[in-house]
Amino acid sequence: MPEPIIYTVSRLNTVARLLLEQELGLVWLSAEISNLVQHSSGHWYFTLKDQKAQVKAAMFKGQNRRVAFHPQNGQQVLIQAQVSLYEARGDYQLIVEKMQPAGEGLLQLKLDELKAKLTAEGLFAQEKKQALPKNPMTIGIITSPTGAAVHDMLTVLARRNPFVKVIIYPAQVQGEAAVPSIIDALKTAAFRSECDAYIIGRGGGSLEDLWCFNDEKVVRAIVEFPRPIVSGVGHETDVTLADFAADMRAPTPSAAAELISRDTQQQHQQVLQLKRQLHQALLFVLQRHHMRWQSLLAHLQKTNPRHQLRQKILKQDELQHRLERAIQLYFRIQNQKTNNTIKDLQQRSPRQQINQLKTQRLYLAERLHDAMTRLIKSKNKTHQHLIEQLNALSPLNVLARGYSVTMNAQGNVVQDSAEVKTGELLTIHLHKGKLRVKAEDSTP
Repeated sequence: MPEPIIYTVSRLNTVARLLLEQELGLVWLSAEISNLVQHSSGHWYFTLKDQKAQVKAAMFKGQNRRVAFHPQNGQQVLIQAQVSLYEARGDYQLIVEKMQPAGEGLLQLKLDELKAKLTAEGLFAQEKKQALPKNPMTIGIITSPTGAAVHDMLTVLARRNPFVKVIIYPAQVQGEAAVPSIIDALKTAAFRSECDAYIIGRGGGSLEDLWCFNDEKVVRAIVEFPRPIVSGVGHETDVTLADFAADMRAPTPSAAAELISRDTQQQHQQVLQLKRQLHQALLFVLQRHHMRWQSLLAHLQKTNPRHQLRQKILKQDELQHRLERAIQLYFRIQNQKTNNTIKDLQQRSPRQQINQLKTQRLYLAERLHDAMTRLIKSKNKTHQHLIEQLNALSPLNVLARGYSVTMNAQGNVVQDSAEVKTGELLTIHLHKGKLRVKAEDSTP
């Protein structure tokens, strides 16, 4: 007996996770959301359930950023998920990759499957497309005769080309009866074959409203239609399988009318442009013949003897004029040279030099006089300053302020009372005059 394989819990969970992921891979699942938790990390954790069972699910922030709606508890959704297992707890769970509301999501899934099928059959191949006529005179419209779309298309066609004939093939474009109604209208238009090109379309709506244009029978009928047909279904963001089946797709019904019709104003402008081009071409031919005629006439004039004689006369006159101008220029140059020589002699004349020396002597005399004047003023100023200094130091000025000088009989200045004896005769010099006195007492 072979020995049994013994697993650890972690290894068992790992093997189980790998088996689930490898065997089932990505699955589509329709279920109801409950216990929704939008974590602060950005990840979503919730439970998917139906009437009999439930399973845990997680959708990480890298994937849930692409979800175009806000999921709520109790909401029915269509998801695409990886079947996996959370090894730490052994919980079976789903790792969600995509999420859509259930109703529209199922329709979109069905639409994608049908598109892939028809594409694989080659129904949408470019080589199957028919080119639109450049100037259609009759245009057929397959749509509801009471909708706003037909009014918009008729308005555009009337504006762009009021002479174009429009035939409407009534059809229901919404509801259960829309598919057979559209197919009948296509068959009627193909049988009558009275238009140069056709438009099939309607105004905008939800995916359910436009679903008849995604029906396989309608798509095949458009592909097999024998005349060029333009699809103008819904708004710019609406894309149906009819757009891929038609020979050309327009984003709106009005745009389909613009695309299929020829603008008469544009035609008028093109005619005017061709007229201008023809006029310019004729004018160019006439100018070219006129230039040729002028060339021949010029050649005849050159070979005419009278013309040659006239040219000789003109040449002689030109040479004579050039000679006169040369003689005048020669005399003008000689006169200029003479004047320059006279000016040079005048500048070198002794009289001119003497006049210049006289002018220089007068200029130097003026400068000497100015210098002597400035020197005398400077000396006078210095002398006055010295006088003021002497006056400031003069004893007479001191006496004028009330002071006096005492001298003894010998004529010496008495500076100390101890030097004076009692009864000694002294002379006191004042600012004005002097006094002779006898000393009675001397105190130090």
